[in-house]
Amino acid sequence: MRAAIIHVMADAAVSVLVIVGLLLARLFGWMWMDPLAGIVGACVIASWSYGLIRDTGAILLDVNPDRRLAQRMRETLETDGDTVADLHLWRLGPGHLGAIVAVKTAQPRDGGYYRERLVGFPSVSHLTVEVIPVGAEA
Repeated sequence: MRAAIIHVMADAAVSVLVIVGLLLARLFGWMWMDPLAGIVGACVIASWSYGLIRDTGAILLDVNPDRRLAQRMRETLETDGDTVADLHLWRLGPGHLGAIVAVKTAQPRDGGYYRERLVGFPSVSHLTVEVIPVGAEA
């Protein structure tokens, strides 16, 4: 959706820029305005494209979408000697994240305990919790 909006906006901006350049060339004889409008338009499109490719690439490569949220989740879970062995966040859609968490603990706790601890993170729409009892690692 974002790509379609950026494409339409870029087309509209470049079209307006080209029309202004042609009008200035005709009214004042500034023949250099048409190529200048094309160069400026190309720079505008390149800039918007770079941002779109950077953001899309991060999503496709499963880059952690929110490092501060991951750190807050880790701090919320690491109490009473529990440690987070693995925490993976990924974007499911606008405002929705998925998470897989593996917690090492010496306490007899199940995944429900850790789910309750993470209730305060409303942007995490899909959560998988793995509990690893200390001493059970292979």
